[in-house]
Amino acid sequence: MSRIERKVRSMVKSDGEMKPAIRTVLDSATDNEVQWVDVRDSITSGQWGRLIEKGILVDGDSGFRIEDPDAVREGLSEPSDDEEVEGSTWTKWDKGAAAVTVLMFAGYMWAPARDLVGNAVDVLLAPVLGVLPFYAVIMIIAVATGLYSTLLRVALMDMDKMGQYRERMEEVKERREDAKERGDEEALEEIQEEQMEMMGDQLGMFKEQFRPMVWIMFLTIPAFLWMYWAVGYRGADAQYELQSLVIPFAGPVDWTTAILGPIQVWIVWYFLCSMAFQQVIQKGLNISMTPSSS
Repeated sequence: MSRIERKVRSMVKSDGEMKPAIRTVLDSATDNEVQWVDVRDSITSGQWGRLIEKGILVDGDSGFRIEDPDAVREGLSEPSDDEEVEGSTWTKWDKGAAAVTVLMFAGYMWAPARDLVGNAVDVLLAPVLGVLPFYAVIMIIAVATGLYSTLLRVALMDMDKMGQYRERMEEVKERREDAKERGDEEALEEIQEEQMEMMGDQLGMFKEQFRPMVWIMFLTIPAFLWMYWAVGYRGADAQYELQSLVIPFAGPVDWTTAILGPIQVWIVWYFLCSMAFQQVIQKGLNISMTPSSS
């Protein structure tokens, strides 16, 4: 995209009245030149001044010359999918899952909520715990969370769109560095305006990344609260008598023993299993979590 095209798109985006004004200037030009007297009945002096200020109109032989008519016309055309990234939208189900997830966070601090969720999940996990040791149950939970976390990211996060967001930001960053090297203050000012307009892209990228996280937390928090409830975290009564776990350099330890500062054994074991199994699942399914570039 040329400098003139970017300027035209920026002007039209910030002021919808500029589009018909620029079209009027293009239609009124003769041999690519136009005078104020030719368009003063159709556009305002402020719009005319902005075209001169932005370098769309430059000094000509008998009036003002349109700097690059083809680029101006391109700037007035509708942007393609590669030029403008469509924003991410959340469905009512996404918003509902987010609301329920926020409510479930209360279980970490409020015992009645934790007991409610713990007892509900225990209906599913108690039979498993009756057959397998607690560390194996945590491994099964880690496999399940790793599997649905990966699948939800693939299903709900558009990697092509993420790649477009990233590519556009990198392109602007490169142009800014080039302008700095040239000492082009005008270009730096334009790029700064463009970066301000791209704040919407950054918000869109955040929404695109956060949407699958809502569903992942929606499914993971109940399982995590069940483990919290089962071991009796932070002095609460444990719901099961659990065997000790033998770990390197520490030997037999209880599940509520703090081994990394205040972080207890069961939390460390869950996260180690979760990270390991998630990597195995992504490799096994040949799934990449890196945004693709066009």
